[in-house]
Amino acid sequence: MKITLLFFLTLTLLKPVFAQDYFLSLKGKPTQGGLIIAQTNKTAAVKINGSNTNTTKDGYFMFGFGRFDEKPINLAITYQNVTFKATIDVTTRDFPTEIINGLPTNKVTPPTSVYTQIKADNVKVAKARSFMDLRRGFLETFMWPSHGRVSGVYGSRRVLNGKPKRPHYGMDIANKTGTEVVAPASGIIRLAETGMYYTGGTVIIDHGYGLTTTFMHLSQVNVQVGLQVKQGEKIGEIGMTGRATGPHLDWRVNLGKTRLDPQLIISESPN
Repeated sequence: MKITLLFFLTLTLLKPVFAQDYFLSLKGKPTQGGLIIAQTNKTAAVKINGSNTNTTKDGYFMFGFGRFDEKPINLAITYQNVTFKATIDVTTRDFPTEIINGLPTNKVTPPTSVYTQIKADNVKVAKARSFMDLRRGFLETFMWPSHGRVSGVYGSRRVLNGKPKRPHYGMDIANKTGTEVVAPASGIIRLAETGMYYTGGTVIIDHGYGLTTTFMHLSQVNVQVGLQVKQGEKIGEIGMTGRATGPHLDWRVNLGKTRLDPQLIISESPN
């Protein structure tokens, strides 16, 4: 069996056993915003940073690195009463600064009158990302959800109307209003809203085991909560609803509360 990504693993075995008994496969980039999908023996128990981790029936599990993560992730895999430990170091990245002007003032610094809506929107999003569904859509090769020009990237520092704001956590794909948006992998719809304050038309798909994708600023939402979608099925259309200066799709990827870089889970161009 071939083990990949050993160049960034520090391995410790508490007994002389073969590493391939623990890692059947590893794929992904150990960098800020990166997602790692690993497979171990189906009867093994996995801990990440000391916490038990869900695995599929055939031993797949995931972990990821956030935008500001600099500390390594520690894995402990117990199989046949032997524990294998691995330390995964994270590489840091240089992120660009994006200056965006022309936004409505109330979208950059919202009035107190909309705080209740913003709070309610945040609660809905957090709930949609909180499920631990045992579906396996996350194992599919993700496709781009739409076509167009990449106009914004993950991790960029944003200055809105001259005011420094939080980093951008998505991939922006600009195209004309009405451009089709599809599911990048199979899953179930956890959120389908048309009027969220910042993100306008918004859809969240649950791909299983805590991995979700979010689609923002949609001009049209073509799905409803609870609908199961297959890869490539239409879920909406590009728009400029919410806080946007032009029609585009803001696409985001989350593993639980960890925000990931969509560009690191796919390779082909969206155009």
